Amino acid sequence: MTAFIRPLGALALAALTALVLSVALGSVTLAPAEILAALGGQGEALSRTLILELRLPRSLAAFAVGGLLAVAGALMQVLLRNPLADPYVLGLSGGASVGALLAMLAGLGSVLVSGSAFVGALVSTLLVFGLAHGRGGWTPARLLLTGVVVAAGWGAVITLMLAVSPADRLPGMLYWLMGDLSYAGSPWPPLVLLAIVCLLAVPLGRSLNVLARGAMQAAALGVSVRRLEWGLYLAASALTAMAVTTAGSIGFVGLVVPHMLRLLLGNDQRLILPACALAGGTLLLLADTLARIMIAPEQLPVGVITALLGVPTFLYLLYRSQ
Repeated sequence: MTAFIRPLGALALAALTALVLSVALGSVTLAPAEILAALGGQGEALSRTLILELRLPRSLAAFAVGGLLAVAGALMQVLLRNPLADPYVLGLSGGASVGALLAMLAGLGSVLVSGSAFVGALVSTLLVFGLAHGRGGWTPARLLLTGVVVAAGWGAVITLMLAVSPADRLPGMLYWLMGDLSYAGSPWPPLVLLAIVCLLAVPLGRSLNVLARGAMQAAALGVSVRRLEWGLYLAASALTAMAVTTAGSIGFVGLVVPHMLRLLLGNDQRLILPACALAGGTLLLLADTLARIMIAPEQLPVGVITALLGVPTFLYLLYRSQ
């Protein structure tokens, strides 16, 4: 465990630095002294409102969503034994988006929106695995191709929903689909879910390490493969649903972060999962900060920034791994 402390400590320090930058930077730049005063209940009323009611909740939500997506990607990659697996690529994000949009159009509350997103993600997972299984079992190529097709199908459903939606709701729906933290609610539900999944998954690190080498080998070593696989299905679906409900559809975080960390830290899930939570949160924090300051006072969707950063980064990592 001593070998885990140094990389996790470095990632925690990077996350704290990104959080401070996210709170300090924006259309109005705040000094560290102003931030500390506001956190202590002192300073100007405007600064306290800006920090405590606007920037800090949004920054915590960005960290939570980034961590959720990165951990979901890591779990999917273990489950599929494929470094290219990702909630976005395999259609989980699309299914969750369809579920959430249906609940929004029906005028349901936030709890039911989250539940609908979870159901959509779970349905997408079952579709991908059911269609990809075939006679010869799962293969990486078959799973990826099936995931791409299912994701395209969800995209078509989303397009149909947008076409028949009331005109006054279209701008908000489109912005949300690009990934938007402007209207993120309380950051505590995604933060609590992220902490719970990490606390439950880290003790299972040895079983996950064995499962990553193959289901038959894991079963031979006494791992309850079917139960563990279903647990990973549900965990990845819940993480993706919460992330989509909080910030919309954000791609590449769950693909790039686990892949990059495995190249740097190895493939021990006891280290990779908490590292993904910290690194994914840090990445989305920095991306959201960049989205807020690039054309301030206007704001870009954070999904645009993650795509611009994620595509070249993933291509480089893929080239390097070859």
